[in-house]
Amino acid sequence: MNAYPKSTNDDPNNQQDLEVVETPLEADEEGLEHLRIDIRRAKPGRRIDKYLAGRLGKSISRTALQEYIRSGNVTVNGRSVKPSYTIRDADSIDMMLPPTRPQEIPPEPIPIDIVYEDDDLLAINKQSGLIVHPARGNWTGTLVNALAYYFKTNWRDISELPTRDDEIFRPGIVHRLDRDTTGIMLVAKSELALWRLGWQFEHRRISKTYTAIVHGRVALDEDVIDAPIGKHPKIREKYAVCRQTGKPYPHTTKEALTRYKVLERFAGVGRSRASFSLVELYPATGRTHQLRVHMSYISHPIVGDPMYGGGPLYLSQLQGNPDQAQGPLITRQALHAHTIEFQHPRTGKTITLQAPWPADFQNTLLTLRDLQGGQ
Repeated sequence: MNAYPKSTNDDPNNQQDLEVVETPLEADEEGLEHLRIDIRRAKPGRRIDKYLAGRLGKSISRTALQEYIRSGNVTVNGRSVKPSYTIRDADSIDMMLPPTRPQEIPPEPIPIDIVYEDDDLLAINKQSGLIVHPARGNWTGTLVNALAYYFKTNWRDISELPTRDDEIFRPGIVHRLDRDTTGIMLVAKSELALWRLGWQFEHRRISKTYTAIVHGRVALDEDVIDAPIGKHPKIREKYAVCRQTGKPYPHTTKEALTRYKVLERFAGVGRSRASFSLVELYPATGRTHQLRVHMSYISHPIVGDPMYGGGPLYLSQLQGNPDQAQGPLITRQALHAHTIEFQHPRTGKTITLQAPWPADFQNTLLTLRDLQGGQ
C-alpha cells in the first residue's frame, strides 16, 4: 500500500508545524482498519490524545479515546503509551482505528428483569449473554438497547438519561458486568444519581457480593487475593496478574484486591471424581475481569470460563465420559452478582438489593450435591 502525506490544511486542530505520513496496513481479523502514522516533524508539546482527537474528529469521544490508548490499541515505536505522551520527531504511531459508530441507540424488545426502580435509579437482574452497552462490533442487542425500548414504552426517551462527558452510548451506566456474568446491576436515571453513585464506586463505598462455582477444592475457608491486574502482553481481550510491571505495559497494571469465602465444597463428583467449590467473592477494587483473573490465578478458575482456564460443565462429563458433551449444566461462566449495598443518591439511606441465582446456576449446584461422593 502506498504511503500518503497528511495535509496540515485539512487538520481539524489546524496543527501547524506537524508533518506526518500515514500508511494503511492490513486490517486485523475483526476488520478494524490498521494505520501507521510516521511523524516527520512534531509540534512542540503536542499530546498524543489531543493529536488523535483531531485526527479522528467526532467519531470517538475524548474519554473513550484516552481509554483506547490506555488499553494498548495505540503504540509509539512499538510500545504502549499514556494519553499524555508528547509526540516527538521520528515517532511511529501504530493504531487500530475505532469503527464508525451509529448516531443513535435503536430500541430493541429485549426482556429485562427489574428488581427496583424509582425516579433516580433502576436496578436489574442481568441475564447471561447480554453485553451492557454498544461498542466495537456490538452496536445492537445490548442492555442499553433493551433500556431504550423499556423507557420508550414508558413515555421517555433514553437520550434523557444522564451520560458522562459525551458518551452517548452509555446513558445511565455507572458500572458493568461481563457479557455472561449474571446478576444485580444499577442504572442511573438522574444526573444526581449518576454523580453520587459514580462517586461511591470510585471511593469503594459500594459493597458487591458475587457467587461463583469454581473448579477444584478450595483449601482455605477464607482468604484475600492481593494481586495486581494488567492487560495480557499477547492477547488483546485478556487480562492477567502482573506482579512485575515491566515493559511494554507498565501503565496498564493496577492494584486489585478480592476477598473470598467458601460456602460449599463438592468432592468426588460422579464417576469423574472431580471436585468443585461454591465461593462468595467480595471485590474491593473493580478491575476488568478481576474475579475471573483472580480465581484463575489461585488455580481455581470459574466453571464455564475458557478464557481463564475454566471449562463448561456437562452431565456426561461428571458421569465419567469426558469426551462427550451431553446434558449441559452450565456452559457460560458460573459467576453471579448476588447482592449490592449502597447509599441512595437522594435520600442517603442504605439500600440492599439482591438477585436470585439463575436457573442454570441453581441446577448445577443441585446436580453437584446429588453426585458428590461418587454417586
